[in-house]
Formats: sequence, structure tokens, C-alpha cells
Amino acid sequence: MQTVSFQLYSARNFQPFAEVFRILGDAGYKEVEGYSALYAELDDAAIQRVKADLDRNGLTMPTAHFSLDMLEAEPGRVLEICRTLGIEAVYCPYLLPEHRPTDAAGWRALGERLQQAGEPIRKAGLTFGWHNHDFEFFALEDGTVPQDHLFAGGPDLTWEADIAWIIRGGADPFAWIQKYGDRITAVHVKDIAPKGENADEDGWADVGHGTVAWTDLAKALTGTPAKHFIVEHDNPKDITRLATRSIATIKAF
Repeated sequence: MQTVSFQLYSARNFQPFAEVFRILGDAGYKEVEGYSALYAELDDAAIQRVKADLDRNGLTMPTAHFSLDMLEAEPGRVLEICRTLGIEAVYCPYLLPEHRPTDAAGWRALGERLQQAGEPIRKAGLTFGWHNHDFEFFALEDGTVPQDHLFAGGPDLTWEADIAWIIRGGADPFAWIQKYGDRITAVHVKDIAPKGENADEDGWADVGHGTVAWTDLAKALTGTPAKHFIVEHDNPKDITRLATRSIATIKAF
């Protein structure tokens, strides 16, 4: 059974987070997902305040994103933050364009690098994996796909599958769920507006108010180990609208 969560990156433009937590608690959320900028540069006291604000609104943070740089350079700090905030699953979420491999060997090497970066996380008893965007599904010159090579290099990597980014990458999410469903431990649930709509929100939509076939996708995902359905919208205009409409859609799956 999946629980409904909310990726706090969606709320980065609606500060302070203490107010965002209140909105999410009022909307019926019990979980949120953290992202690097929320806590990476905070001291212990500030992290404790984030935890207190979550507790005050009946929220937990079972999953979180951490940058590859921080995972490699400060694994001890990552684990300290995880212990304080109750994080159980860590996902590496992104590579800047200038750091992305350009061939199969490079993507496999990235998988190997992630495998190694995740070792301290796994040893601590936490889940560790990769969170995709669209670029992992753009075919390489030899016709192969980066996502396959990344997983080949990282046999123990789990997957936080961002379905809408798979679609924007020109790929079939059902096929990828079938192929790597046993790795999927969390899912980003977001929607894509009809072509030409929501330009002021970068073409994204609240869950259930776009073109992604979420009812069918939710059924396809029932056979995976996914524990968390995490609402996300990369550039919403109204955080309350996003939170309330999206959780209503997911609860109806």
C-alpha cells in the first residue's frame, strides 16, 4: 500500500516552510519529501527546528533527495540529517548537463559511482537509489538508453521513478515499470498539461488535471515495491491548489 507524500521542492517559492507544512497538514498529507537546499547548509539546531515544525503539523519525512556531491563528500552528515529527520530512503536526484556522460561506458561508470556512494547509506539500513529526469531516456549515438547502463553499473540501486519525466523523455512509462519494477521504491506523481496550456507553470499540471494516465499507471505500479506516491509540480502558481487537488486524485486511485 502506497502512502501519499509531497516533494517540498514544489513549495520552494512559497516560504516559509513552516506555513507550507501547515497547508499540507490541513490538506491531509502525513508525509513530505525533502530536497538538498532544505537542509544541506543548516546547522543541527536548524534541522531540529525543521523536525519540530514537521511534528507540529503531523508530518514525517521518510524520503529525501541529497546531491551526489554531498553523498560523496559528507556521508556522515547525510546520515546525521537522516537520523534527526527520520529519513528512511535517500535518492540522488540530478546531474547538471555539463556532468552528464555522453556514451554507454560513461553512464555505466556513473552507475558504479552511485553504487559506491550509496554504500554508507545501505550499511546504515536505509534505502538508496536514483531519481530520474528526462535525459536518462534520450537515446545515445549507439541507440542504447542511459537508464539501462546506469542500472547495470549500480546493481543495488533502487529507483524513485518520476513518471512524467519518463514521458517527457519520449519513453513509455509502462514499459519501464515492467522492465525495472522490482527496483521502484518510490514514485513521483505529477502531471503534464495539454499541449499549449499552463505555459506559466512550465507545462505541468496538478495530478489528475493533465494528460498522464494516472489511473492505469497506479494499477501498473501495484506490483512494485513502491511505498510512497510523492506529489510534485516543478513550478506551481498556487501551492494550496496543487496540494488539495493532487491528494484528492491520488486517494481516488
